[in-house]
Amino acid sequence: GHSFIDVHGPEGGRQFAAMLHHAFPDFHYTVEDEIAEGDRVAQRWTAHGTHDGEFQGIPPTGEQVTMTGISIYRVANDKLVEGWTNVDMLGLLQQIGAAPVPERP
Repeated sequence: GHSFIDVHGPEGGRQFAAMLHHAFPDFHYTVEDEIAEGDRVAQRWTAHGTHDGEFQGIPPTGEQVTMTGISIYRVANDKLVEGWTNVDMLGLLQQIGAAPVPERP
């Protein structure tokens, strides 16, 4: 479905980044929080951009969007060797009109 993106390994990560860059060419990330403990680093981040390319089959809308997420990485020998990211995809889809926004009572 449109609300779930599965990313596996470094190549999957590169493909996901390329897909986002195509859909939102001006995306820029801000790390809001970063916490490190042992071999793990957690980041809470915000990305801003313009929907200027097709995204998951949705044609460009020109909408300014904000995407939020949390990423956790495992570090070994000063390299990121594993990572997990949770993105508010529903919020992003709502901003480009691809998912309904619930009405408030």
